[in-house]
Amino acid sequence: MPRYGARDVRGGFTLVELLVVLVILGLVMGLAGPRVLGYLSSSRERTAKLQIESFASALDLFYLDNGRYPTTSEGLQALVQRPGSAASWSGPYLKQNSVPTDPWGRPYEYRVPGKAGPYAITSLGIDGQRTTAGVIGRE
Repeated sequence: MPRYGARDVRGGFTLVELLVVLVILGLVMGLAGPRVLGYLSSSRERTAKLQIESFASALDLFYLDNGRYPTTSEGLQALVQRPGSAASWSGPYLKQNSVPTDPWGRPYEYRVPGKAGPYAITSLGIDGQRTTAGVIGRE
């Protein structure tokens, strides 16, 4: 006759042991998960700011060569491909063969003139909405 309370000799885990492990994993993820996601979000914002500063340097080089910034219709593409109206273009001004997208996979917005300067470069951030506080850029 089997004894009730004796452990099965084949090994394995009891339901209670599995539940305890799942609760511990849930607590760890509940505490560490938001912190990791916060780091990921802030690193994307920093990446966007660094890319915008890189564009600003390239735009300044374009200005020195051509005496003007690219028009809104020429856009940032003028930094990697000669626009027809740029007689003194000596680019490409970016190391890549194409203009990179922002860390969320959307193109940067470029317009001339900007609100506080000769141009504006913006990324709409994680939600892609211009009306939110997530807009990153150089106005």
